[in-house]
Order: sequence, then C-alpha cells, then structure tokens
Amino acid sequence: MELNEIMDELKSLGTERTKKNYMRNGAQEPVFGVTISAMKPIFKKIKYNQTLADQLYATGNYDAMYLAGMTAEPKKMTEEDFNRWIEGAYFYMISDYIVAVTLAETDIAFTVADCWIDSGKELTMSAGWSCYEWLLGTRKDSEFNNDKLMEMLIRVRDTIHNQPNRTKYAMNNFLMAVGISYLPLHEEAMKIAQEVGVVEIFTGEKHCQANAALEYIQDAVNKGKLGFKRKNVRC
Repeated sequence: MELNEIMDELKSLGTERTKKNYMRNGAQEPVFGVTISAMKPIFKKIKYNQTLADQLYATGNYDAMYLAGMTAEPKKMTEEDFNRWIEGAYFYMISDYIVAVTLAETDIAFTVADCWIDSGKELTMSAGWSCYEWLLGTRKDSEFNNDKLMEMLIRVRDTIHNQPNRTKYAMNNFLMAVGISYLPLHEEAMKIAQEVGVVEIFTGEKHCQANAALEYIQDAVNKGKLGFKRKNVRC
C-alpha cells in the first residue's frame, strides 16, 4: 500500500466518538479517530515497513503516527531517527506509547533513554522514563546495571514531586516497574515508594493522583506477579 491509500483507509475508519476521546486526552488535528482494533487489518497488509512508518509518522496525523509505531522496524532506526520522532511527539500517547515503546525494542534503548531523561523537556523526559518501564517489563534482570537502577530510584525519590506532570507520571510508573519486574531491587523500590507517597498530577482541569506505587507493587505481590515479564514490548 502507498501512503495516500493508507491515509484514505484510515480516514474511512475514523469515528467522531473516538476522535473526541483522543482529543480529550491530548490529540490535536489532524486526527481521524481510528481505534487500534480497526488499524490491525491495515497493519496486516503493511506488516513491518520502516519506510512507510517514517512517512506515516511525518504526516502529524495522530492515527497515522500510531500506525507508524505498529509498523516500525526499530532496529533499522538510528538515534537521530528517534530524536526526530520524539521532537514530533506533542502529547504523552505519542511520546510514551509510540516512541518509547518502539525505542525499547532496540540495542540503543538505554543510551537514548538516558539522554532523554536528562533533556529537561517534559515529554522527552517522560519518554525516557517510560522506555525504562517497557524495558524492565520485558528484558531479563541480567541485562540491567543494578547500581544504575538504584541511582535512578534515588533520583525518583529526591526529584519526582518537582517534575512536570507527565514526567512525574512516568517516573512513578518506572518506580512500580522496578518494584514488580526487577527482583534484585524489589525491596529498595518498596522503601522508596513508601517515601515518595502520593504523586499529584494536574491534568489542566483538575488535580488527580497517579497510582500509589507502594500499593500497586504490593498488589502485584499479592497476586503472585512479582518478577512479571512480557514476551514482547509491542502487542
């Protein structure tokens, strides 16, 4: 399929209800409002195709950008490619659930995520922390540097409440991911989660609370999910 054919098909699959829901969560025009399940038949036609993924992402259309994440071939992407993608990520569903997820399937994930965490930009930092969340949930514990993760936990403890909203949210998710999926630092993550306490997020309309990390980790323990790992980053 060519790019124009894909865009026409996406447009035909969009619904006003889904579009309103996406825009309520931060998506901006252009957006058609296509559900993920409705995209899957298109993905089966395209399969993995990095050239098309880059073209789709460059449209700036939210639905096309999401499809780009589905069709991307992460190991063909360079650090420059990922930096270009994160620059185009204008809200968290793109930064954390498209770009960070794609990055987590690469050999350069740690290097790029570390740079993003130190960037000082809300969504770029959020993507960096989110990438670690995806990595922790899929890769063997032996692939991580224990001392480095401990330093990151301390950074969460000391700075999370002073971070921008989406960065706070991603840091809290990272804390939970360490506590559940990385067994060597489970106890340390529990202690830091207790120190962090409630994380307040301001959505633009109201204040809300992120999942309480301590309770979330303990709930996973109670359900026998300690050490949980997914088979794949992308579904």
